[in-house]
Amino acid sequence: MLSNQKLQSSLNEIKEITKLDVALYSTKGKVIANTCVMPCEVENAVADFADSLADKQVVGEYALYKVIVENEVEYVFVINVADENAFVLGQMAVCQIRNMVKSYAEHYDRNNFIQNVLLGNLLTMDMMSRAKKLHIEPKDRVAFVIDTGKKNNDTVLELVKNLSNMKSGDFVTSVDQHNVVLIKDVSRVAKDDLEEEMLEIAKSLVDNLHMEAMIKVRVGYGNVVHQINELTQSFQEAKMALEVGRVFYAGQDTISYARLGIGRLIYQLPMSLCDMFIKEVFGDEIPDILDDEEAMSTINKFFDNNLNISETARQLYVHRNTLVYRLERIEKAIGLDIRTFDDAMTFRIAVMVIAHMRDSKEFH
Repeated sequence: MLSNQKLQSSLNEIKEITKLDVALYSTKGKVIANTCVMPCEVENAVADFADSLADKQVVGEYALYKVIVENEVEYVFVINVADENAFVLGQMAVCQIRNMVKSYAEHYDRNNFIQNVLLGNLLTMDMMSRAKKLHIEPKDRVAFVIDTGKKNNDTVLELVKNLSNMKSGDFVTSVDQHNVVLIKDVSRVAKDDLEEEMLEIAKSLVDNLHMEAMIKVRVGYGNVVHQINELTQSFQEAKMALEVGRVFYAGQDTISYARLGIGRLIYQLPMSLCDMFIKEVFGDEIPDILDDEEAMSTINKFFDNNLNISETARQLYVHRNTLVYRLERIEKAIGLDIRTFDDAMTFRIAVMVIAHMRDSKEFH
């Protein structure tokens, strides 16, 4: 139901235009909004009028109208009819209020519908039927999940509505305390440009929310789907992108499900297999060097430069021989020579598996 504040604002505008006092009552005769206190005989007549078969009733200098939405009486509208044109103005005002209520109800229904679609609470047949009634057509859409970090959720919700260039086929909703979901219509984007466009949308959300509200968020997004019932899949993919990204790609604030790579595979491995693999690589003890920030920084820089010693030394501002010495120390500590491709790959996977194991123990 519309808030009393919005209805009051609407009545104030009606009075400003018509120069006539107006009021809005519930069907039980309770005043909801007004521009002046109505006479007692008018207020006493409201409830009886709402239960009657009449659409209009005149009481003294006031006319009473029913605001009917979906064949149900929602409100009783009252207007001063001292002016000869007041009856026409009253009918126009009733139309305005009715359309406003219907628009709000449709928006609420669409939002509620999208929430149930994302959470998988509807059967496919019911979903398609309700989508048709709500005029939600099949289009290429993708789900973006914005992790707000369990704070300022309402603020982010409103900002996303204003910042994401909303179209008629887009939706913004919230399904829990720390995630805001943007369903974006990408049907007009060329197929070859889709991945780039989705990345730009995600980056724009991160940057704009930080600039507008100083809120640091992470954005994950799924694959493009066409049917309404497939939005659940895109939503789940976006959530997984955030989860996998949190474990393996902590430095990234935008994560695509389609670009999770090996992280997606490792994230779904059972702990028994992870434990077996780590023991195979390192034995019974995980090397302490994995918690050495300086050593891991050197290793990651070495990997970023495709195992190129000279380029890595240059970027670390150290002599080539110094880097070679460091890598030899690392080899002794982990039992792997990461200067070779096979050992480098084994070590990188092992580090990701350990991150997955530690995360699993922390959250489960």
